[in-house]
Amino acid sequence: MKTILNIIWLVLSGFWLFLGYLAAGLILCITIIGIPFGIASFRIGLFALWPFGYMAVERRDSGAPSCVGNVLWLVLAGWWLALAHIVTGIAQCLTIIGIPLGIANFKLIPVSLMPLGREIVPTDQPFASR
Repeated sequence: MKTILNIIWLVLSGFWLFLGYLAAGLILCITIIGIPFGIASFRIGLFALWPFGYMAVERRDSGAPSCVGNVLWLVLAGWWLALAHIVTGIAQCLTIIGIPLGIANFKLIPVSLMPLGREIVPTDQPFASR
């Protein structure tokens, strides 16, 4: 079932989300200061490409630089991304077929708000990488 949902997601919205996050990551990686944000954008993009069967978990060893980076990300881009995921998720939930896709969009909100210090892991082993 995860594969079918991922294919539907990929065709309807995942590919475009991936391209957007990929473009943002490439632009962010131009400067040295933006590299951590670019890497986080690539991570979100891969998660947005194939979200069913994966989840984001918080890394406990991320430290203070991740916290500072998350505050910068939240102010500059995170809340816009989260708002876009909320609006898109609500729109997808208006149809019965779109409800799982809307839930997947809601699953992207915490990662888009504060991506630094998070890791994407398969849902069948959420504690394997900690």
